[in-house]
Amino acid sequence: MPDDERPDDDVAEDDGPVFSGYGVASAALGLLSAAAIVLALIIWSGHKSDADERRYRTEVLETAAAWVTVLINMNSGDIDSSLQKLHDGTVGELNNEFEAVVEPYKKVVQTLQSQTKGQIDSVAIESIYHRPQTLPDGRPAPPPTPQPALAEMVKRTDTVFVVATSISDNVGGKPQTLRWNVRLDVSDVDGKLLISRLEQIQ
Repeated sequence: MPDDERPDDDVAEDDGPVFSGYGVASAALGLLSAAAIVLALIIWSGHKSDADERRYRTEVLETAAAWVTVLINMNSGDIDSSLQKLHDGTVGELNNEFEAVVEPYKKVVQTLQSQTKGQIDSVAIESIYHRPQTLPDGRPAPPPTPQPALAEMVKRTDTVFVVATSISDNVGGKPQTLRWNVRLDVSDVDGKLLISRLEQIQ
């Protein structure tokens, strides 16, 4: 049988490339798609974290403003209920020493028999403290120095500065305008925001 009439099965197979151009392109596209998905997840996670942080800070500011609003609107007619509401919103040393801390405010209201109307002018976060779980070397982190008693129960404390104005109509006297500059610590205790420190700034 002539050579040119041999069956096709006897023709030597061509040693071509293992992967075709389409296969390589598909693999590259697959890798790019996977990388894009990972990048999208990272961006989404970072965005969600930022959004959660902004939402939390807003809640902190609202908590501080609401607490100070009760304080600066305290009148002789509602002093007991106002003090109870303030006390219920505290934790730590401020809660334990509440009577002594608010005594000056209480005394002024009782003495002057004033009717006070106050408003918040501005509120801002001054600093943030996150309780560390461990030190860089892996040892348990020590409690924070300001209030060791809160170390185990507080996840986070934000220091908030509040500026407010109140006008007091005193019995037998002229209305008085009072400027308030108050620094508060707002602490996260089991998901509940409570005031853990009060400081009047002159």
